Amino acid sequence: MPRLTVNGRPVEFSVDAQTPLLWALRDVANLTGTKYGCGVGDCGACMVLIDGEALRSCLVTLAEVEGRAVTTIEGLSADRSHPVQQALVAEQAIQCGFCTPGIAMAAAALLARNADPTPEDIAAAVPNLCRCGVYPRLVRAIQRAGRVMRRTETISAAPAPGIAPEDAARAVPALKTN
Repeated sequence: MPRLTVNGRPVEFSVDAQTPLLWALRDVANLTGTKYGCGVGDCGACMVLIDGEALRSCLVTLAEVEGRAVTTIEGLSADRSHPVQQALVAEQAIQCGFCTPGIAMAAAALLARNADPTPEDIAAAVPNLCRCGVYPRLVRAIQRAGRVMRRTETISAAPAPGIAPEDAARAVPALKTN
């Protein structure tokens, strides 16, 4: 039974050690922020941090991460306060959002080792595919997050994205039945 640390907590998976980490995270640990995109490592939607390094979880088995520390988008920050998450929202670098968790993880790994990346550094370290094509905004967001991490800029804390349940109930008229 593979044992590892996921988002700071020790976990023992009761599945085959050859199970891809992606499926163990999504199906066993219910950490669905890690997305399945292509299954062959091309898109980066499944990017997680393994001992601080951004890796595609569809290409790594549980056996290969035995005893290691895995961080998913859920573990990056519980309240979406990580500078990368804040900058992605502030720069409107999110469209459909499917690729966003993988991009955020790759960006976080880059900024942990280089908080002042050039566009070329970002292109090399964040190889993720985005069908919405927000790449210029992604570069601006990652550089902005780097400035926040270097403490040369701040991002005003915005409320977490979404609609409060009470507001949603008021926005949608009740269905009438005959």
